Amino acid sequence: MSIPALLRASLILGLLAISGPVLAVDQATTRSLDELKSEILARSERVPQRSPAVNVKPADVREAIAAIKTLDRDDWAQGFMGVADRYMAKGRALQQRGHAVQAKAAFVDAYRLYKIAHYPTNNSPEKQKAYEKGIEAFLAYASYLTPKVEVVKIPFEGKEIVGYLRLPKATGKVPLVFMVTALDGRKEESVERNEQLLDAGIGIFVVDMPGTGQAPIKGDVNSERMFSAALDYLTKRPEIDAERVGFYGGSWSGYWAVKMAVVEKDRLKAAVSQGTPAHDYFQPEWQKVAVNTPEYLMDLFPARAMVYEVNTLDEFLAYGPRMSLKTQGILDKPSAPLLLVNGTKDSQVPISDLFLAARSLPGSPKEIWVNPNGRHMGADETWGSERIRAEVVTPWLIRHLKAPARTRTAGH
Repeated sequence: MSIPALLRASLILGLLAISGPVLAVDQATTRSLDELKSEILARSERVPQRSPAVNVKPADVREAIAAIKTLDRDDWAQGFMGVADRYMAKGRALQQRGHAVQAKAAFVDAYRLYKIAHYPTNNSPEKQKAYEKGIEAFLAYASYLTPKVEVVKIPFEGKEIVGYLRLPKATGKVPLVFMVTALDGRKEESVERNEQLLDAGIGIFVVDMPGTGQAPIKGDVNSERMFSAALDYLTKRPEIDAERVGFYGGSWSGYWAVKMAVVEKDRLKAAVSQGTPAHDYFQPEWQKVAVNTPEYLMDLFPARAMVYEVNTLDEFLAYGPRMSLKTQGILDKPSAPLLLVNGTKDSQVPISDLFLAARSLPGSPKEIWVNPNGRHMGADETWGSERIRAEVVTPWLIRHLKAPARTRTAGH
C-alpha cells in the first residue's frame, strides 16, 4: 500500500528531490514502527496524557500495539479496533442485562479506542470502518447522558450538516457555545468533554470542521458558510438565547473561530481561538517543515491534505496561501470579543499567527493566554489540555455568555 522508503523519510523537503509527485497517501509517519508504538504508549502513560491517548487505559494501548506488525494504516486500525470491539460487545451485554453504569463506561472506552484506530483521519478502508464503529459506540454511550444528546441534521446545499446538541434543563432560553472540531478531533469527543459548560447552564452544539468527519464540504476560503447556516438554525430554536451565543475552535478550527468572530460579529457574543492559524500557518515555508513535527503522532500531511481534497504535496502547498485571513482582509475588520490561546513552542501552528491576529483585529479588546513553555494549543507537562479547558477557556466563555446581553444595532 505504502512505499517503505517514503514512510521512513525524515523530511518532506527531502522527498521533493524524488522524481514524481509526493503523494499524501505515501507519507504516513516519520517514525519507525517501534518508535510509533513507543510514542503512543508513552502518551497514554504520561500525566497529563497527550493526544490522541487522552482518557485511554495504558493497558488497552499495550494490547492494541502488540497486534500491530507493520506501518500499514489498516494494520494500525485493526490493532486498536480489536480491543475496542471487545469493549463494545461487553457494553451490549451489560446493556441487555440492565447494567446502565457499567454499559455506559464500556461504550465510552470502546469509542476512545476506535478514535485512535482511525487517527488522525479516515484514509484507509479499516480506518473508515473504525470511524463508523466509533460513531456507533459514541451514540450508545450518549444514550445514557443527561442532558440528552440530540442528533441535529440541517439541510445544506443538497447535503446536510450533522451536529450534536445538548441543552441544560432550564425554565427559559439558555446560552449556547457553538463548537467546531480540530483536524484529528471529531464532534463525538467534544460532547463528552464539556460538562462544565452544561453545569453552568450553557448548552453546546458541535460539528466536524470542513474537510473532516461528517462535514458536508471541504476546507476552503468560504467554508464558514456552513457554520453560518447552522447558526441560522440554532438561533431560531426556542430553547436557545440568540443574544448569548459563543463560538469555540481549537487547533485548525482556531482559524474558523477568528473568521467567525469577524463575519458573524453581530451574532456572536464571544469567541475562543485555541491554536489560531491565521497567515504564516498557510505559507509553504511553514508547512514544509511543520508537517514533519514529532509533536504530532503520525499522518499529519495526509490529514491536512484531505481537508482540501488534494493528493500531492505541490497541490497542498499551492492551496494553502489563499486561506490566509490576512490575504482575505479578515484581520482588518472588527470582531466579537475574542480569547486567543496557544503555546510559544507550538510546532504545528506558529505562535506568530496568534500575535498577528491580536494586534491586527480592530474593535473590541482581545484577551490572550500564552504558555511560554506550551506546545500545540498551549499544553505542556503542567498545563494539560483538560486543565486549560477547565481553568482558562470554559471560565472565560461562562463569564462572557452570562454577562448582560449586548444592545443590538438596527437591522439585527
